[in-house]
Amino acid sequence: MFRSKILFILVLSLVSFAYTFAQDEDTTGSDNEWWGHHHRFRFHWFDEGFSRSRPTLSFNYGLSNTALRDFNESFANPGLAELKLGYTQLKNDFVDENILDYNFRYFYISNFSTDLSSGNINTGELKADLWRFGFGRSSGYGYDLGSAAIIPYYSYSVDWSRLRMLDMPSTAAGLNTTNLFNESFRFGTSAEGGVRFKVLQHFIIEAGYERSIIFPRHLFWKWAGSAIVEAAGQWGIDGFVDQILDSSPYAAPIVSFVLKNALSYGIYELRQDKMNWPFETAAPLSFDQFKFGVTFVF
Repeated sequence: MFRSKILFILVLSLVSFAYTFAQDEDTTGSDNEWWGHHHRFRFHWFDEGFSRSRPTLSFNYGLSNTALRDFNESFANPGLAELKLGYTQLKNDFVDENILDYNFRYFYISNFSTDLSSGNINTGELKADLWRFGFGRSSGYGYDLGSAAIIPYYSYSVDWSRLRMLDMPSTAAGLNTTNLFNESFRFGTSAEGGVRFKVLQHFIIEAGYERSIIFPRHLFWKWAGSAIVEAAGQWGIDGFVDQILDSSPYAAPIVSFVLKNALSYGIYELRQDKMNWPFETAAPLSFDQFKFGVTFVF
């Protein structure tokens, strides 16, 4: 409880800090200067649409950990295999040509399974198989190194999952808990932070850390309220980073990576107890995974 209160204060402080700086705009200067400063921020989600995007195919493998608060039995840690299909935009920022603006919008499908795990399964651990699909967006600023690039990123996705328990809990309470998820499609969300390394014109290698939650049931309005809190914080950080791009472009990729993923990590930690934090709701089924992959941009 104490840990949750500390995280609550940190998250609200970060949201307030980012939002305040997002509003602290320089209103002096010509209209052209104002447009130059705001063009990137105002249309960051939609700039250039899909017309100049490149088809992208991504493969990931990961090692995962499964958890459910107040569940007295242990899940065996599954492996993860994932395929993403989407479109990538990678362009030089207009303030500094050595800074890249990166966007990857995608559909994905993945499988969490103990059959994919490289680790040993201990006696008594519950094995499971889960299929997941959804839509996501990955974004960030990177460094153009000529034929190569380094791109720290933040990702967010909405997910639909179907869990199949291969082993059942030994107690009635455990069985009632897993039955909330077993053999049913459930809604959830995920967030990921990591680094992509462009080593060739059409080839990227990547490493990331992802946090996912699956809701035992979908309470739309409470989920929407929780999502708005997170989106407001991310929006404020976008505005703050936008100003850094104008004043210190080389710091922007790192600042964006740290702030956006720190906010996301804190919120997902709070959601371990309340799936729609800050609203009083049940604990979700959660997955934390390290992921490694390769991406082909055509």
